[in-house]
Amino acid sequence: MSREMTLSQAAFGTDGLLRKTLMVVFGTLLIALAAKVSVPLWPSPISLQTLAILTVGFAFGSRMGAVTLLVYLAQGWAGLPVFTPTTALGPLAFVGPTAGFLVGFVGMAWLAGLAAERGLAKGFLGTALAGVVISALLYIPGAIWPMAVAGALGVEAGWVGLDASAIWAGFVAPFLIGDAIKAVLAALIVTGAWTVLRKRG
Repeated sequence: MSREMTLSQAAFGTDGLLRKTLMVVFGTLLIALAAKVSVPLWPSPISLQTLAILTVGFAFGSRMGAVTLLVYLAQGWAGLPVFTPTTALGPLAFVGPTAGFLVGFVGMAWLAGLAAERGLAKGFLGTALAGVVISALLYIPGAIWPMAVAGALGVEAGWVGLDASAIWAGFVAPFLIGDAIKAVLAALIVTGAWTVLRKRG
């Protein structure tokens, strides 16, 4: 299957270590800033973290999107305040209740980039639908971690070993509406940027 040009490639070209380094720096900074923004929404406030991750993935492509998120996680592991305010600093973030989501962020960016490269995220509707599906898939590692993996690794906490109904109520249901909205916003941002780029071209 042929690969479509990503937004970043169309805007800045495809070669150069400096270009790629700047992309990663910009991407991690964008995600870190978005993680600090809390939007009041029913039934639970949301951060703009996954909005930024989807946007980075759609714009950068699968490989650069995944690399950007790996660097972002490394920054968090090192203790930099790049995660949401409710997430622990440093390595503790990766044994906390949202560790599955943190690891899943890499896959989220990679899938968004893959959708863009394969032409599945083309136009507003295709990009929005891809964003919704990818956002839903993030709940798989997010739920598996507290349900099974954390306990198997010896983590002891009140959220470890919860059953499916508790996971749904605490880790999934409160965020569904917000994640759908963020997928649509990511589609608006990326397709809007494409429109501006084509007009300038």
